[in-house]
Amino acid sequence: MNLQKKKDREELERRIPGMPWYVEKFVNYKLPDLSPSSLLEYVRDYETFFSWLMAEGLTEAKSMTAIPLEDLEKLHMDSIDNYRMFLATRKEQANSRATISRKLSSLRSLFHYLSQIAEDENFYPLLKRNVMAKVSIKRTHKPKDTAAKLEGKLLQDEEIAEFIAYIKHDYAADVAGNKQALHAHELNRTRDACIVSLILNSGLRVSEVVNLNVDDLDLKKKLVHVYRKGKNDDTFKTPVYFRQDAVADLEAYLQQREIRYKAPKREKALFLALANGKIEGSRMTKRAIQEMVVKYAKRFGKPYLSVHKLRHSFATDYYLRNDLYKTQEQLGHASPETTQIYAHLTDKTMEEAIDRKRPAGTE
Repeated sequence: MNLQKKKDREELERRIPGMPWYVEKFVNYKLPDLSPSSLLEYVRDYETFFSWLMAEGLTEAKSMTAIPLEDLEKLHMDSIDNYRMFLATRKEQANSRATISRKLSSLRSLFHYLSQIAEDENFYPLLKRNVMAKVSIKRTHKPKDTAAKLEGKLLQDEEIAEFIAYIKHDYAADVAGNKQALHAHELNRTRDACIVSLILNSGLRVSEVVNLNVDDLDLKKKLVHVYRKGKNDDTFKTPVYFRQDAVADLEAYLQQREIRYKAPKREKALFLALANGKIEGSRMTKRAIQEMVVKYAKRFGKPYLSVHKLRHSFATDYYLRNDLYKTQEQLGHASPETTQIYAHLTDKTMEEAIDRKRPAGTE
């Protein structure tokens, strides 16, 4: 099983006993279709909602587990509007419009299940009145809007190769006066360049890179096998191809992996880090990769560049050379609508994509 999914499943199992019985029933119903990671997000959203119900005196229950279905049936639209306002303005963490929409959508899924699918022993719905059916949840992100936010913040054309070359060769000159930074770079630059090269030549998500094992890599076929986001089948990995440009970087890193990072034979992770005080390398974390990219991006003159924007940079370039549906498959998007942001990124992108001619002899 994917390491993150394993952690999320364990966290989900830890939190479920603190939920009302009908939430556990809902989670069990959804388990075949949704990943543990998605269901964990649902449960976190319900914890926020039930805590708010108790704080507002909308239930007499003294614990979340004791909140009865009847209290959900008695909720008015005013209560939902107040909850929406609470999410937008709460002191500890005000939520964005997208997060608020997601939290309300989580609630609507639960209420729909209880009122339309789940039944009591007499075949009646568990929830007799569904206030969430009246709640309108507007779509907050359109492909065109997302593209507008990304425009000018991605690597384009020759910048892709330039950024990889900067990590390999030029970063050292920029930190020459810092012995500690220079030493760390000398140790890790081949690995760092390899990770960035792989993402920029495949469009992999950072979580997919973190979970890669050595056995997942096939250099001859130029592909890696990954657990794709949103797929709940933990027995099947999806092959994702990478460009030839990444092969040399992968080969260079593999030559150093065991010696430089003192990789024990039991360690299957492809990308390793040697933590301070440790004598053996272990799997790099998601945060370590994110911080690594930001470090190089700032020195490169692209302070807004993140590891996820590397994925977007690949996708934009890939879209120009292919089509919407090939790009969707390469990136592992569940819907082509998500992929449409690459058709909106710039007028130049759209113009080149629509005028691009197919190679001679193809249909």
